[in-house]
Formats: sequence, structure tokens, C-alpha cells
Amino acid sequence: MRAALVQLNSSDDPRANLEVARGFLREAAAGGADFVLTPEVTNCVSSSRAHQNEVLQTEDTDLTLAGLRAEAANLGVWLLIGSLGLKTGDPDGRFANRSFLITPQGEIAARYDKMHMFDVQLSQTEGYRESQGYRPGDRAVAADVGDTRIGMSVCYDLRFAYLYRALAHAGAQVLTVPAAFAVPTGRAHWHVLLRARAIETGCFVLAPAQCGTHSSSDGSERKTFGHSLAVAPWGEVLVDGGAAPGVSFVDIDPAAVKSARARVPSLTHDRKFEGP
Repeated sequence: MRAALVQLNSSDDPRANLEVARGFLREAAAGGADFVLTPEVTNCVSSSRAHQNEVLQTEDTDLTLAGLRAEAANLGVWLLIGSLGLKTGDPDGRFANRSFLITPQGEIAARYDKMHMFDVQLSQTEGYRESQGYRPGDRAVAADVGDTRIGMSVCYDLRFAYLYRALAHAGAQVLTVPAAFAVPTGRAHWHVLLRARAIETGCFVLAPAQCGTHSSSDGSERKTFGHSLAVAPWGEVLVDGGAAPGVSFVDIDPAAVKSARARVPSLTHDRKFEGP
């Protein structure tokens, strides 16, 4: 399977972002990709809840979801829409941060709602309270892309290793980690955490990312780290997308998963224990 990681610099305008994403999907398909992946919040990067309420839509009406489903069908590729910010109708008004797996026929094969909310204070001037605007999911999801099983996650989930171990035990050979990683944590932790998740599970890790300074019509501009990564089951970085938007290609060989797990079969060594 040939995968393509799409790195974006999405704004807070979903219509403009859709056209950019469509162009990169076509570039990915022209490069021979069978499986194309976009980053977290492909449709809208915004720090303004008021603006999000104005432009975000429900799953049934979201223009990005409809447009990318149609593009996947037109190109005949599997597509992971890393995530979309979506209205949910929840009483408290919070959105979902939802990842979608789309078939080459444009059908939704799987959905995953980001479980772990990015509530952090990185410095005196940079803090995030994702749980104020988004409600967390409560279900892990694995799904098949042809003959390859993937485990779905989003961004901050990366810090919770138990999720990825559960996905590997459920048969995942590839872990998807679409992200809009903050710059300080990206510089310090992005590469090492993605490599760790690959090594711990013997999986390929595919992590398409948002990058750069994101233009905003309302609220402060956000900056993200970029460096979309593909990591092999033994921990080697196969692709690093750098700091600019674009498409990176990587070939996925399931035999590498089998080989890594045979060399260090740690997934068969789990033990129940008491304490602490």
C-alpha cells in the first residue's frame, strides 16, 4: 500500500480549506497513493468559539466531509480525513473532533471521536482548553483499509500509550495520528512520541500534520509544528514532511509489522498485576 500524508496550513475558512485539500488529494492520487491522510481539523483551525459556532456544521451538512467523500470516490482512493470540527447538538453546545475513514467509493467506513482533550498551559502566554469547546469521545476504533487494519487516534491521544496498545491487540498494523501539534510540544516531543508508539506496538505510524501560522478572521492566530511523520514498526522515521504544506509518500509493507513483532514479541508478554 502506498500512503500519502497531506500537510496543511488550514485557515478558519472551511470553503477555502476544502479547495486546498482537494488539490492535495489529487496530487496524492497522481503520485500513486492508495491511502491518503489529512491532518486534524482539516476543515477549520480557529481559536474563536464564536467563529466556530458560525462556520462549523453537523456531520450531515458539513461541506468538507461531503466534498472530500466525493473527491475520494472520484479518485478511487481510501481517505483518512484526520478530523473535522463538527456541531453535535449536545446540550452544552460542545463540538466533536471527529476522524473519518472514507472508502474508494466515498462511503464512511469508520468514525472516531478524539478521546483526550488538550487542556494544558504551555507558558504564561500559550494555553489551551480544548474540553471547553469539544466533548471527548469514549470509544476506540480500528477499521480495515483493504487488507490492512488501522487504529484511529487524533493528536493529544498520542500521549496515552494504553490506547495504542489496545489498538494493536485489536489487530491494528498501522496507527493513524492526525494532528495540529503546538510548536513548543512539537519541538520537544513529536518525533520521540511517534517513534515510541511505533516501537511499543510494532505498527507503522502515519501522522499527517497542520503546519505554520494559521490565518484567522476572528481570534488569535494559531501556530502548529508540522513535520508530518511516517514511522516504521522498528522505529525508523521513513518520512518527515518538514514545515511547509505539501504531500509526502511512503510505502507500507505489512511484512515489516510481522518482522518487528517477531523480533520483539512484547504484545504477547502483557501481564496482569496488582497495585500499586
